[in-house]
Amino acid sequence: MQTFMQKKENIERKWYLIDAEGETLGRLATKAATILRGKHKVTYTPHVDTGDYVIVINASKINLTGKKLEDKMYYNHSGFPGGLRERTAKEMVEKYPEEMVERAIKGMLPHGRLGRQMGKKLFVYAGSEHEQIAQKPEKISVK
Repeated sequence: MQTFMQKKENIERKWYLIDAEGETLGRLATKAATILRGKHKVTYTPHVDTGDYVIVINASKINLTGKKLEDKMYYNHSGFPGGLRERTAKEMVEKYPEEMVERAIKGMLPHGRLGRQMGKKLFVYAGSEHEQIAQKPEKISVK
């Protein structure tokens, strides 16, 4: 018996919609990353991008447990001396909710060419409207 290896030409991709309203950031991120990687499929192959597309709506209404809103920090560096920028999770939720959710999900993907390819199948929106209505995404819950 041979081990099944998925070929990139034969992959069938679906679209999934996740509503982030009232959901915990980490639990939502693990669910989305699993779908993006394709680990929910029986045809999962580690070296091939077998994952599906994920749309996350209502990113501005996501929950963080504990005191993460005040304590959790997000860092960016411009590469120049003194170019470190620090933002709290509360700031990120208010001003950049899409970026916060994207960072959480993309941080759970492989760090390399394959992970960047998987990350391109992620679409995050702060509100309840999204542009992929024509793809007829299937709504799934995080729980």
